Amino acid sequence: MKNNAKKWVSVATVGTAVMTTIVGCSSDKEGSATPAASISPTQAAAQTKAPENLAPLDLSIMLPIFKTNFPKDDGPVTTEIEKKTNTNIHLEWVPNASYTDKFNITLASGKLPQIIYVGDVKNPSFVNAAKSGAFWEVGKYLKDYPNLSKSNQVIMNNSSIEGKNYGIYRGRALGRNGINYRKDWLEAVGMQPPKTIDDFYAMLKAFKEKDPDKNGKDDTYGMVLVKWTGQWASGFDTIKLWFGAPNKWGIVDGKLVPEHQTAEYLEALKFMKKLYDEKLINQDFAVFDSAKWNDPIVNNQAGVIVDVTDTATRIDDRIHAALAKEGKDNPNIHYVDNMIGVTGKNGLKALPTSGFAGILAISKSSVKTEDELKRVLKFLDQMNEPDLQTLAGYGIEGKHYTKEGDALVPSKDTALLESEVEGLNQMLPFIPEDRGLKVKQTPLRLQTTQIQKDAEQYIVANPAEPFISSVYSQKGQQLDNIINDARIKFIVGQSDEAALKAAFETWKKSGGDDLVKEMNELYAAAKK
Repeated sequence: MKNNAKKWVSVATVGTAVMTTIVGCSSDKEGSATPAASISPTQAAAQTKAPENLAPLDLSIMLPIFKTNFPKDDGPVTTEIEKKTNTNIHLEWVPNASYTDKFNITLASGKLPQIIYVGDVKNPSFVNAAKSGAFWEVGKYLKDYPNLSKSNQVIMNNSSIEGKNYGIYRGRALGRNGINYRKDWLEAVGMQPPKTIDDFYAMLKAFKEKDPDKNGKDDTYGMVLVKWTGQWASGFDTIKLWFGAPNKWGIVDGKLVPEHQTAEYLEALKFMKKLYDEKLINQDFAVFDSAKWNDPIVNNQAGVIVDVTDTATRIDDRIHAALAKEGKDNPNIHYVDNMIGVTGKNGLKALPTSGFAGILAISKSSVKTEDELKRVLKFLDQMNEPDLQTLAGYGIEGKHYTKEGDALVPSKDTALLESEVEGLNQMLPFIPEDRGLKVKQTPLRLQTTQIQKDAEQYIVANPAEPFISSVYSQKGQQLDNIINDARIKFIVGQSDEAALKAAFETWKKSGGDDLVKEMNELYAAAKK
């Protein structure tokens, strides 16, 4: 590793000091970060509109989509972004649940768009491609742009490959993960918000058995899980921490140990199996599309999602919109609430993000010259301007939202928003912060901002976060698949504990032992 890798700092300790809440996830557009610094005259010049004598930049962008509908290339919002940035944009939308597969196929084909979203910077396919020169290393160029020059250095480190940045990170809140639940359901079954793992289990059980929607039918269950086992493994990666399991890697007797080799990880898996066996989670979770993750909560089928806590505001908005159509809405209450988590034997624990949700990488096969690169970087820099953040996040005033004082009020036409707006925020880096218009800060939104900030003191850092393993670069996909498949089979009862442990042994023989050895060598070197 390079010398600067020895100076890596845990997100848990430094992230809190250098940043506050940035923005939310797949479909979130809220948040804040450190105030913007002043702009130098040179940067101010770079911030001006693209010279009119330049032809529009053709720009293809591959992004994940979380809905079944999405904005088109010639849509009104896309067209307005093109006008403001002097570009011709072609959007390649890929369903989030299958994004990793499509990403790997696209990489292998060599036919890359100019900008491609990389969900996992440590993905072996991406690491190998980056090291072989498939993407531009952008770190040295950022100083020339008024917004990108304010990139957070801790997040730059976390999103780097051995200290090199092969894309522009998309800023996110550090303490973002937690529990979202139907507040009205909890009140209907006469319970208080859960404080312990047992309380959480009791809440899920009550949501299944005590008719929380009061329709007289046995048609509800506790928690929604989805097939997506990405960076947060659809809830499990948060829940395992409650049992004392580490975040990907733990430290035992001064050595790095993979999470699945801990007793606490197995205890958490047994808990998940119990929830499945008792039908407290959806029985089809292994094939349930993440694009529909929120639907069962909105449709009065399930009561809990363990995910990013800003999900609560999105679900609450959808429930209000659905009730308003029926003339049954009460705009003065919230139907959804959220919390950091519940306590286990080691107290309250929260799953951190790395301060970013993937990066926007620039392909060398499509962006061939430094001059072209600078134009693409200028586009990404411009997307951090307040008006473009608002445009990509909420659309056009008067068509997709109205203003109420300093706040915006999104249209209640969900079909319009899905077809013309939602998803375009996937190309927003939010550097240095979210400076666009905000929706009205309801009590739930204010609470979400506060608990995401509070969660930072409870996060469990991954001590191996900065390390890039050559073993993982070569065999990571195979190794991850062994664990993911074994985990799902155990939860749904297709294998027992003996088969699970046999899969863990297969992991070791398939390169896992070599990975552990290498990671510990990197860990030891970083401490010197």
